[in-house]
Amino acid sequence: DGVTEVLAHHSDNLQDKFMEIPCSEDYESHKRFAGCTPRKCGRGVTDAVITREEAERIRRIAERGLSLGGSDGGASILDLHSGALSLGKHFVNLYRYFGDKIQDIFTEEDFALYRDVRQRIQQRIAQVFGISSSAMYLTKPTFFSRMNSTGAKTTHDEYWHPHVDKVTYGSFDYTSLLYLSDYSKDFGGGRFVFMDADSNKTVEPRAGRVSFFTSGSENLHRVERVQWGTRFAITISFTCDPQHGIGDPLL
Repeated sequence: DGVTEVLAHHSDNLQDKFMEIPCSEDYESHKRFAGCTPRKCGRGVTDAVITREEAERIRRIAERGLSLGGSDGGASILDLHSGALSLGKHFVNLYRYFGDKIQDIFTEEDFALYRDVRQRIQQRIAQVFGISSSAMYLTKPTFFSRMNSTGAKTTHDEYWHPHVDKVTYGSFDYTSLLYLSDYSKDFGGGRFVFMDADSNKTVEPRAGRVSFFTSGSENLHRVERVQWGTRFAITISFTCDPQHGIGDPLL
């Protein structure tokens, strides 16, 4: 791995930590949106936006939804927007597959909490990068992930490969992760790793911790394989292009 520096230890309680890095050229090949497209790039971590109690409530939403399905491999996803749910080696549409039973799984309060958390994360990203929150739009995919040490059964289970979000999903300009469980207590491995030329910078998950970054090649990253336990998180992504914007999920 070369030299690894820990950006955020799971035992830290960080108000705001930000590391500015030069922007890559990825944004040049997409339409630019004044007041939103990254001109200042970097990565931040905060434990001051979402409380642990809220993170636990959100994790229960993920647990209830994922209890309806789950991948045969080590990585399961649940997307409340599209309805995508891992089931065995495939995905099903939660809303079509389970129909009216969904009302027994989720409540209006669940979706209101999800919306509130998304808005707070969006506002913090806008504040740190000096852009207007109203110029950013939620984009897809935005999803819960549950990872454990089960071996991969399909390529969808191979979450540990290095990637760049802007390359993988063209619409992404700002990516955030809200962690819903604790590194070293709920799971081992599974740290988030920024892969820089000189060294790796890791973020150790902690329930309620938000990690956020500009989505270009300046933030090449991967997730370590989970060695034991279960790691829960939610990926919430934003675009500057209104044509790629999506609304909050509705029950």
